[in-house]
Amino acid sequence: MTYQGDFTLPPELLERFSSEGFDILPELLQIVINVAMQAERQQHLGAAPYQHSPDRKGHANGFKPKTVKTRLGELTFDIPQVREGGFYPQALEKGLRSERALTLTLAEMYVQGVSTRKVAAITEQLCGTAISSSQVSRATALLDETLEAWRNRPLGEIVYLLLDARYEKVRLDGQIRDVAVLIASGIDPTGRRQILGVSVSISEQEVHWRTFLQSLVARGLRGVQLIPSDDHAGLRAARRAVFGAIPWQRCQFHLQLNASAYVPPRGMLKEVAADIRTIFNAPDRPTAEAYLARMVQKYVKSASKLAAWMETNIPEGLTVFDFPAEHRRRIHTTNGLERVNREIARRTKVVGIFPNEAACLRLVSAIVMEIDEDWQTGRVYLAMEKEGPSQSSWLWESGQERSGVHFSTAQKVNS
Repeated sequence: MTYQGDFTLPPELLERFSSEGFDILPELLQIVINVAMQAERQQHLGAAPYQHSPDRKGHANGFKPKTVKTRLGELTFDIPQVREGGFYPQALEKGLRSERALTLTLAEMYVQGVSTRKVAAITEQLCGTAISSSQVSRATALLDETLEAWRNRPLGEIVYLLLDARYEKVRLDGQIRDVAVLIASGIDPTGRRQILGVSVSISEQEVHWRTFLQSLVARGLRGVQLIPSDDHAGLRAARRAVFGAIPWQRCQFHLQLNASAYVPPRGMLKEVAADIRTIFNAPDRPTAEAYLARMVQKYVKSASKLAAWMETNIPEGLTVFDFPAEHRRRIHTTNGLERVNREIARRTKVVGIFPNEAACLRLVSAIVMEIDEDWQTGRVYLAMEKEGPSQSSWLWESGQERSGVHFSTAQKVNS
């Protein structure tokens, strides 16, 4: 390959894509990854090809072919080389991480003899050839080292901590069990989201959630000012044990779902849902509480159990009113994590039943690690600052109290 400074796709390739459709996908993927790797090398060197620059950190040294098995078949990429060494393109590494995790998960099922005919066929297609247990062991050891390092990386200040769980089928001691995948995400003081951690546990019992939350604290998690989550008993107990002084926001979406269990005539569902939305959409907490009192009185005779449930449970979804109005639509539910769970489900359904907990953790870790990298390099998720006439910006002023919530980590920042 020759050096290039223009990393856009050539018009003729786009024309071929228009005419040939999906048949050109393998070649298109090769070109896109190759171009991305060249751009990455140029950024690493700090200078364009043949450019004399005092900022140059090394010199390009051609390319080395590497053939990789992917779901589009075997593809050969041109890996850019650097004369001084110390460079490997993350464009290729990141793109293949979950590919390797999925392949190894299916391969492990195939090797252990617990896969169905369908899984065996998928494995053969992905891997190209039969895979031995020793090959799987060597490959998984390298991948697991990378994933474990990411799961144990140091954490820092997180303003909003969101917690949720989903379930995957795993073979344990000869039985197929539903195991819990515990996930924590957060929004930092700059407004960016992070996947903070993931764990695979036999259940959502308090001991598992508590161990998971304690591991986040041990890695340096600090500054949490609100925890949105659902009301699972194990999570509630663990949260109180580890973050007892931190305000809790019960997910409003789950609250609405829970309310349906207390609506006697099914014909009242839409009316009750609309009334609860009215409470949650109130402009401030006093108004929301007034709406709630009115709704409780409305249903006290026609649906007494619903009225009692609302009076006890709905206030747990109103904590968000103690926080800046512009933040509420991002933190009043755990919907952000629900979307992560849907992406995990989309990728894990190919496996069906994991052969063991390690295989499940491997694939889920690879998926959420990629999501975290996309979040870190993407747009800011939540505007944590405001600009005024003085062109200064702020988070929350240190020492400010909002309905008993102390925003101690916020500070004024001059722009």
